[in-house]
Amino acid sequence: MIKQKKNQEAKPLTRIYQAKIATPFAILGIRTDEDWLTDIDYLPLDTSTLPPQTLLAKEVCRQLTAYLTEPDYKFDLSLHIGGTAHQQRVWKAIMAIPSGQTSSYAEIAAQLHSAPRAVGRACGANRIPIVIPCHRVISKNGGLGGFMNASDGNPLEIKRWLLSHESA
Repeated sequence: MIKQKKNQEAKPLTRIYQAKIATPFAILGIRTDEDWLTDIDYLPLDTSTLPPQTLLAKEVCRQLTAYLTEPDYKFDLSLHIGGTAHQQRVWKAIMAIPSGQTSSYAEIAAQLHSAPRAVGRACGANRIPIVIPCHRVISKNGGLGGFMNASDGNPLEIKRWLLSHESA
């Protein structure tokens, strides 16, 4: 379930995480707010891990670990993410893409009566990657497209890893 946060405060420069877990491609920084998952950040591999500090963070870590073991794992978490109506529609469409499959920015844009660049911007604004699997969105010609607002470098390596993990 996606719920839009009403009065979003400015983000502090230092992120406070309720957990940081190691994966083969990054340390995942987990942020929660009350009963909601609000952010998953890709942190450098040399970042220190942090055991879950709350029951929800423990559950998020359990489900992310389950996904890393079984790429078809279905997440069951309450998501609290702010975004425009368009972003919310894009994220909902992305969540409908099954593991092991991809969709293009253009296909999602056509489905939503939007434009591929607008879909790409919504993907880049996704604060809960993996759970909202924006890595499954690729360019029309089958190329990777962008990821995390980048068109090269480590973000694309993360996207490649996730797609390979899912055998997409």
